[in-house]
Amino acid sequence: MGVVASLLGLGLFQASAAPASPVPAPATSVAPPALPAAVTSYTIEARLDAPAHRVDATETLVFKNVATRAVSELYFHLYLNGFKNEKSLFLRSPFGEGRGSARAEDWGYIDVLHCTVPSIGPEDLWPTRTRGTPAEPDDETDVRLPLPRPLEPGESLTLELEFRAKLPAVLLRTGYAGDFHFVGQWFPKLAKLEPDGTFAHFPFQPQAEFYADYGDYDVTLDVPASAVVGATGERTATSEHGGRRTERYVARGVHDFAWTAWPGFRERDGTVDGVRVRLLYPADQERGATLTWDALRYALPRASARYGRYPYPTLTVVHPPDAAGEAGGMEYPTLITTGGSWQSTFTGTRAVESVTIHELLHQWFYGVVASNEARWPFLDEGVTSYAELALLDAGWGAGSGFHGFGIDLSVSSLSRALAAARAEDVPISSPAADFPSFRTLGALVYSRTATILETLARVYGRERFEAALGVYARRYRFGHPRAEDFTAVMGEQLGDDARRFLVTALDARGRVNFLVRDVQSAPERPAAGVFDRQSGRETVPLPTGPGARYRGRAIIVRQGALELPVEIELIDRAGNRRREHWDGHGSVHVLEWQSDAVPEAVVIDPEHRILLDDNLLDNAASARPSPPWRTLERLSYGGALALTLLGP
Repeated sequence: MGVVASLLGLGLFQASAAPASPVPAPATSVAPPALPAAVTSYTIEARLDAPAHRVDATETLVFKNVATRAVSELYFHLYLNGFKNEKSLFLRSPFGEGRGSARAEDWGYIDVLHCTVPSIGPEDLWPTRTRGTPAEPDDETDVRLPLPRPLEPGESLTLELEFRAKLPAVLLRTGYAGDFHFVGQWFPKLAKLEPDGTFAHFPFQPQAEFYADYGDYDVTLDVPASAVVGATGERTATSEHGGRRTERYVARGVHDFAWTAWPGFRERDGTVDGVRVRLLYPADQERGATLTWDALRYALPRASARYGRYPYPTLTVVHPPDAAGEAGGMEYPTLITTGGSWQSTFTGTRAVESVTIHELLHQWFYGVVASNEARWPFLDEGVTSYAELALLDAGWGAGSGFHGFGIDLSVSSLSRALAAARAEDVPISSPAADFPSFRTLGALVYSRTATILETLARVYGRERFEAALGVYARRYRFGHPRAEDFTAVMGEQLGDDARRFLVTALDARGRVNFLVRDVQSAPERPAAGVFDRQSGRETVPLPTGPGARYRGRAIIVRQGALELPVEIELIDRAGNRRREHWDGHGSVHVLEWQSDAVPEAVVIDPEHRILLDDNLLDNAASARPSPPWRTLERLSYGGALALTLLGP
């Protein structure tokens, strides 16, 4: 879910609408980029029993050992078992620690009925399974399956499974609400094989999401004839028979598959930047559908230009009905869900646009750049949140977060506000499971990461930073990068100071606060006193009149571990302004200057580039004496500075 939508959900603001930007979309290449080699591929035939909210299916899984050593076991994610009972890791806490707020009203689970390896024989291997995470004996979402014989590097293995998936009442992106069904994380899914031959397996917990190998999916869905279906990939065939309809979807080079079925969907179809886009939405969301479509037309070509062309021929966008709001705000390859009630389209917030753009950008920073979100959630949600804010700010300017009553608030400033209170709770680079709540994860992984990257963009230049992020996205296209890959690219493109700043900000609960500790001014006059010269002793009296020029002195302090270059503005009583640059190294910087007028004040970061600055009230100081009423004046100035920061 995007930052604007998150803030709206917290009830922090509402406003009236502002027009979208008419900025033309950049041109992108029409040639589709190469797709990744398949590691794990699935052929699935599934039948939806709508009244029972159940999917009965067969699955053929082809797995290739691309590791450097033999594999003697497989690990499966059975994500739906996270909704099986309240002893699962996902539902264990009574405090609603996940992304949504609902509690389970009807259970969901997955039963694997049998699993065979045809090349070996008809023996059912599933009874030999064990818990994948022994430390979680009550959780059934991580399963270890020993193989009859080791699979050597380069070898492939075909497994055939039969399973039954019971959907929960819609909860955290999957399930049913009446005759609406959203079917996500619904099939036995092989854990990602790492290059060293280990599997990235973990129990499904409410603050982590998904990580898998790329493959090809060929999925045939048998649904009631009245249902409108949306799914990952391209629909290649459809037929009706006895009150039911069969649709076949094929997706190449993806790492997941999700689908939805509901008789109430309306549909819009079109082409955006060479991609066939299909939008499914409820009848009461015509205005929301228009906002969603406009957001897609704005964001899709820009994201392709910045981060590498969208690699698939189709994109399906699903707006769930209000009764299934928990299914909204989620990303799957070539399929995203947006959200927001129909009333939200009249509040003036960018709720619909925010969610749509955020989930669209996950096609890059989740889909194409497939990092391990359970281990480094900031590589997924944080980088996506920055890209979302950058597009919203570029398209809607000062009112990208709030526009109304004569007030404009940018979404970047709202993100800063959301992150500030929890800035030092947990290192941002922590695994998802280490965050004590989703509120903390949301503030740090989503908002503070976005604020850190926005600060880099402002300090080092937007064009330069976006180019660096584009290098990262293209270099690790289908590459499963790690945190150190991200920081290394930033250092390579922006310099080692930027890399060190980023590592500290992500790993060390880094903070920064620039403040003006002291400002002084004095006339510049000939030195008075007794001087011994070659011609004899001379006494120079103290001057009596004002000097022709003046000197100023300011002590600038940087608190916290983050080092950033900063601009400092010097102001004299005649209104003249000049800029000085400090590289941010060290904790104290003494600045001296000369002026024809009396030095009046010093302002740190006058263009508000450093969004991470903890306290804006100490960023300015006057050279005049400060009796109590002057203290009040300074606070007023600082308050004005803070309000200014809420602009673009």
